[in-house]
Amino acid sequence: MHNVNTPPTSELPSSRALLRSTAIAAGVALVLLVTVVLPAEYAIDPTGVGRVLGLTEMGEIKMSLAAEAEAAAAADAAAKGAPAAAPAAATAPPSAPVATAAAPVTPPADSAGRSDVTQVALQPGQGREIKLVMREGARVNYEWTVEGGVVNSDTHADKPGTPYHGYAKGRNQASDRGVLVAAFDGKHGWFWRNRGRQPVTVTLRTDGDYRDLQEVK
Repeated sequence: MHNVNTPPTSELPSSRALLRSTAIAAGVALVLLVTVVLPAEYAIDPTGVGRVLGLTEMGEIKMSLAAEAEAAAAADAAAKGAPAAAPAAATAPPSAPVATAAAPVTPPADSAGRSDVTQVALQPGQGREIKLVMREGARVNYEWTVEGGVVNSDTHADKPGTPYHGYAKGRNQASDRGVLVAAFDGKHGWFWRNRGRQPVTVTLRTDGDYRDLQEVK
């Protein structure tokens, strides 16, 4: 019952071979960490390989969305603690950060819903985001164009508990237009990044059922 076919010692790997295999595995893991994991998860790309593979852009979007989710959660908590202060943010004077970034155009008194024209300047490598506060099922006609080049875009939404809900993504776009239908009560809009070498300006036109227009910092 105790007969076991034990291989001879000569067939077992030596300590040197085991150490070499361990070192190789550790090296491969380190390379993957630097070239794949860090760019894709944290937008850290010390070698430049992540940028070539498009992983760094993925990491930048993740970090931007994570920061946006934290800001939304903080704003939601603040609103619950001080509900009377909420209207003041929507009617901030022109010098407030949101108003200067968005540069909205007041719609005519007899128009249905709301209309805005928003210009977003992007330096090379810079990304910025505009969101509309919409209720579930609300519809907004939109069109954006790029002056000076092309951009990568990510149309998505978020709400407390849902940091990211994707609608569409694009690369090297000079324009886009369509109808944005809100999947839930929350913030819905666009993230643009300038991957070119020259500054560009994105002009966004929106018309429809939304309560507010904000730039996400």
